[in-house]
Amino acid sequence: MTMPEGRPVHIREARAVDLEDVLAVERAAFGSEVEAGLVRELLADPSAVPTLSLLARDKGRAVGHVLFTAASLEDASVAVTVMILAPLAVVPGAQGRGIGGALIREGLALLAKRDVDLVFVLGHPGYYTRHGFEPAIPLGLTAPYPVEPQAAWMVQALRPDLLGAVRGRVLCARVLDRPEYWRE
Repeated sequence: MTMPEGRPVHIREARAVDLEDVLAVERAAFGSEVEAGLVRELLADPSAVPTLSLLARDKGRAVGHVLFTAASLEDASVAVTVMILAPLAVVPGAQGRGIGGALIREGLALLAKRDVDLVFVLGHPGYYTRHGFEPAIPLGLTAPYPVEPQAAWMVQALRPDLLGAVRGRVLCARVLDRPEYWRE
């Protein structure tokens, strides 16, 4: 993939041998061990499977990462396959170049091919709405825990005619099922 400034950035599924690079991206992007620890735990959590972990490299250097983990919709009137995007990370020196958006687009395209119906994210509405997400709570799709602001809990349908037709509370992987992870 070529970024807007013409430099190639390579995005591919992360493998077990990439774990240290993935964790380094998380540490650099967030400036702490919290997200890196969360990623490590999610990748080892059987309730998070299937996962999709994508790593972006620029000139061989790991510069971005996104993780999607399995979830479900409690009491859904329609059977749906659900994933949660968390976290998305780009190292400080590579931010603002479209790498995060490229990771999201690639992840959503791969998930659509894998018959995933809905993807949820808790994040900055101004950023994620630019990538096709919309507020989920007005659609009757609630987060595992109450979130503030409510607009930060968003969804993107990868199959038509689902939004508005299905409602329920999202149930996430055990590792992610902690109230402290549901604050924006």
